[in-house]
Amino acid sequence: MGDKENYIMYKNEVCKIVDKKHSSKVDKDYYTLIPIKDESLVIDVPSDNEFGFLRSLMTKEEAMELIHKMKKIPPLKVEERTMESTYKDLLYYGNQEDLVKLIKTTYLRNEAREKAKKKSSEKDFKYFEKAEDFLYQELAIALDIPFDETKSFIQKQMESE
Repeated sequence: MGDKENYIMYKNEVCKIVDKKHSSKVDKDYYTLIPIKDESLVIDVPSDNEFGFLRSLMTKEEAMELIHKMKKIPPLKVEERTMESTYKDLLYYGNQEDLVKLIKTTYLRNEAREKAKKKSSEKDFKYFEKAEDFLYQELAIALDIPFDETKSFIQKQMESE
């Protein structure tokens, strides 16, 4: 993947910093970012982080700490009527632990539906996939492993405890 210093989180997407430039028109410094999941997209964002959309990626140590905490992170207790808004809030404004809660919750809800011989919830599945994608992108960079090996790496770590 390359040097972790060249990556940043923009909202919940891991992005490669491809340029740093100054706009004399508005007297601001900008990052030019390319999301690792969509390299056709180019985003210019003020580096002053005025809106709180930018943050550093977690370190390898923080990533391993999160993985070791995953078993202890509880699923959400959410009411059906507020479920989607809660999911959206956690997905777009939450931290990594919130993504774990979202993954657990949606997984367990669909598992319970399947055991009850009901069709799995498309909404739960959609949020499960997005939360996994956001979390695993960052973990892959932090741990310096390929994205498609992240899930099995996490499972092996959790099984060895």
